[in-house]
Amino acid sequence: MKKKLSPKRAAVFSTVSALLLILFLWTAWGNTALMAGTFTISGSRIPPAFSGFRIAQVSDLHNAEFGEGNATLLRMLAESRPDIIVITGDLVDSSHTDIDTALAFAKEAAAIAPVYYVTGNHEARLPEYGRLKAGLDEAGVTVLEDQSVQIGRDGETVTLIGLSDPDFTVKGDMFGEIPSMAGTKLENLLDGETGYTVLLSHRPELFETYAGCGIDLALSGHAHGGQFRLPFIGGVIAPNQGLFPKYDAGLYTDGSTNMVVSRGLGNSIIPFRFNNRPEIVLVELCAE
Repeated sequence: MKKKLSPKRAAVFSTVSALLLILFLWTAWGNTALMAGTFTISGSRIPPAFSGFRIAQVSDLHNAEFGEGNATLLRMLAESRPDIIVITGDLVDSSHTDIDTALAFAKEAAAIAPVYYVTGNHEARLPEYGRLKAGLDEAGVTVLEDQSVQIGRDGETVTLIGLSDPDFTVKGDMFGEIPSMAGTKLENLLDGETGYTVLLSHRPELFETYAGCGIDLALSGHAHGGQFRLPFIGGVIAPNQGLFPKYDAGLYTDGSTNMVVSRGLGNSIIPFRFNNRPEIVLVELCAE
């Protein structure tokens, strides 16, 4: 004969079960409920014509879909009324790659606004990267591989710079050469550039390098918001930063350099997030 729980224990069991169910449902909701993180970046170096210029950032999609054909994600992008859309790496996931889905999203995004793309570490692992790049070109996306372009508005310009992920050149960073390598690339790309600069680079852990090169604004991802976010603490773990990463999400400032780190949209090695909703980032420039 089974022993019945006492009323007190039964009440405790019911309460714990209900709390666990709520936690599970909240976590499941939090992994699919898209949100927009908004930032206003002000500065005297921003050309007056670019005051109000809106940049929508998509990062770390990892082949995830939000709505059929990414309809929910595309609708949110369109509603944000961006002047440009930037994709800061890991559009695909190297362990479950779906290039067709990635290209379909990129093509629809390019119909909303001009799209600029830089690679992440997952593209560096991808044998089919050549096919992905060709498809992005065909979809009208500007792929920046250690390149810069000028964006014009009402007779004024800003410089958009794109760094390829370091994993295309160096696997790992045993000797700590990646910061100096990134710095050398940036110095060559800047080469006397004195206008306002916006850098697209997957890696937020290189912020000191970006600041040292005088970049005005960097847009990064890679950290997935620290994957699990704790109140008053922030992210728990991030690639290339380890436990309690310094640059996990949001806005960071060093002198005249700002960096916005997106929490990203998809997941990779760890299949779920906690207290860390997927986001697109919307940055608006404001001339002073």
